[in-house]
Amino acid sequence: MIHYSVSFENPLTFYVQLHMTFEVPTDGPATVELQLPAWRPGRYELQNFAQKIQQVEVSDAASHDLLPTRKLTKDRWEVREAAGRTVRVSYNFYAHQMDAGGSWLDESQLYMNPVQGFMYVEGRQHEPCQVQLHLPEGWHLACGLPQSGPNVLQAQSFDHLADSPFIASPTLQYRNYEVQGLPFYIWIQGECPVDWQRLVADFRAFSQEQLTLFGAFPAQDYHFLNQILPYKHYHGVEHLNSTVITLGPAELLMTEGLYKELLGVSCHELFHAWNIKSIRPTEMQPYDYSKENYFRTCFIAEGVTTYYGEYLLARAQVRTAEQYFAELNTVLRKHYDDYGRYHLSLADASMDLWLDGYKPGIPDRKVSVYHKGALVALLLDLTLRRLSQHQRSLDDVMRRLYEEFGKTGIGYTEDDYVRIVTDVAGRDMKAYFDKFIYGTAPLEEPLDKALAFVGCTLRITENLSASEGLFGFRTVTRNERTEVTDILPNSPAAAAFTVDDELVAVNGRRVDMNLQSLLSADSEHPYEVSVFRQNRLLTVPLAARAGERFWQKITIEKLPAATAEQQASYRNWLKQDF
Repeated sequence: MIHYSVSFENPLTFYVQLHMTFEVPTDGPATVELQLPAWRPGRYELQNFAQKIQQVEVSDAASHDLLPTRKLTKDRWEVREAAGRTVRVSYNFYAHQMDAGGSWLDESQLYMNPVQGFMYVEGRQHEPCQVQLHLPEGWHLACGLPQSGPNVLQAQSFDHLADSPFIASPTLQYRNYEVQGLPFYIWIQGECPVDWQRLVADFRAFSQEQLTLFGAFPAQDYHFLNQILPYKHYHGVEHLNSTVITLGPAELLMTEGLYKELLGVSCHELFHAWNIKSIRPTEMQPYDYSKENYFRTCFIAEGVTTYYGEYLLARAQVRTAEQYFAELNTVLRKHYDDYGRYHLSLADASMDLWLDGYKPGIPDRKVSVYHKGALVALLLDLTLRRLSQHQRSLDDVMRRLYEEFGKTGIGYTEDDYVRIVTDVAGRDMKAYFDKFIYGTAPLEEPLDKALAFVGCTLRITENLSASEGLFGFRTVTRNERTEVTDILPNSPAAAAFTVDDELVAVNGRRVDMNLQSLLSADSEHPYEVSVFRQNRLLTVPLAARAGERFWQKITIEKLPAATAEQQASYRNWLKQDF
C-alpha cells in the first residue's frame, strides 16, 4: 500500500505539506522513479503540475537519512538506494487555484484535486492507497472515496485516488437523496442562499432520468462537490463517482440565471459518470498521466454529453422546452461564431485539444468538440428516431456502449462507435460520419430536416448590427478606443481592416461609442474609415455588398403549423407537450 499524508501549517501561504511513504522490498529495485501527473482527466491538455511543487526531499523513513535523488524530467524523479527501505517523499504543494480542476487552501477550507499534487511510484499505480488528512477539529470532509477512519481515505489504486477530489471545511452543508436505492450527495461550500427542497427535487429528477436511460449506475454512490464563490465563475469537472462544480456569484445561486447554470453543469457532469469515466476510449485504458493521451473520439465524450446535459433536464421536466431551446440556441450561436467549422473536422479537433483546444487560438482555425459535438449528437438522435419511428434513438447507442465497454472495462474505438450507431440505425451511416465527424459539411440543411420530424425548424434572421451584419467585423471599446477584434474571411471588412486596428473616424466623423449609427447612415455607398494601424494613421474604404449578410442569427423554433404527426414526434422526443 502507498501511504499519503496531507497537512498544512499556515493557510495564508497556500502551501500544503504532502508526504508519501512506501516500502521497497530487500530484493526490490535499487532505483525507483516517482512521477507527478502532467495533466488531469477531463481537460485534455498538458498542465505541468510540477510548477506547484516546492522542495522535494526523499529520505529513509526509519533513519531519516536523505536518499540520492535527481530529476529526470520536469515532473519525474529518480531515487537510488531504495531497496530494503521505507521511502518517505516530502514536499510542499501550492494550493491557490480555485476552479473545478484546481486546489485551494485558506483559513476556511482545504480543497484538493489529488491529481495535481500526488506523485505515484512508477510501476505501482495499481496498488491500494491510503490518505491521512490532518485537519483542524470541527472540520467536515466531502469526498467520493470511502473513509476507513476519521479523515482517512482509501483508494483502490492511484487512478482511483487521482480522480477523487475532496473538500474539508467547518462550514460544509449537504443534503442527500436516493434514486433506485443509490445514494446521491449534494455538498455546498460557500455562503449562499439554498432552497434545498427545490434543489433536491430537481437533482433527483434528472438523476432518475439518467438512471432510467442507462439502466444501471457504474458506482455505489455519487457526490456533487459545489464550490459556490462570491464572484462570477462557471466550471465543472467530472470524476469517477463525483464532480466538482465552481459557480458564482454566491448570492445569486437561486436566481433563474445562475440556478440554470447549476442544473446544466450538474446534469452534464453526472452523465460523464457513464460517458468517459466508465465508457472510456481505448487510448485511455489506462490513463498515462505523464504525457498526452491522444484520442479522436472526444466528440463522443464531450459532444454527446453536452447534448444530453441540457436535453435530459427538459426530458425530466426540470426545464421547460423554451428554456431548453434557449440553451440550444446558445450552442448554435457559439458554433456559428467563426469559420473554423469549415477548416477542421470534429475527429481532428478531438486530437487538437492537446494543442490549443481550450484557448481561442488563431482566427477561424478550429471547431469545438463541445458545441459542434452537441449539434451532431442532436442530428444523430433525431435521425435515429425518424428512421425507426421512435423505436430507437441515441439512448440505444449509449446503452450499447455502456453494456459492451462501460460494464466490462474495455476501451472503445471510433470503429466501435461507428458499428454501434450503424446497428442501431439499421442502415449504412457512412454519409453521416464522412460529412459531420470526419468532414466539414455544413449542418444547416440536415439539421433543419431532422428538426422538422419533431415539428421544429432552424430559423435564420439578420444580424442587426451594422458592423457585424453588413461588413463582417466586430469591435471592443477599451479606454475609449474602438478596436477591431474579429473579421470574417471574405467579408467587406476583410479587405479593409486587420485585427487590432483602432477605428478613429467614419466619413470624417469621430468614432466615439457611435460606430453602429455611423455605419448605418448610408449603406449603399462606400465609407471612408480612418484607422490607427500599428500607430500609423490610414484611411481605408469600406463598402457593403448587395445581398450579402454576415453573422446571421440561427435559432431553433417550433413550426407554427406543425402537423399532428410532428407534434406527436415532439412529445416522444422531449416528453413535453407541443
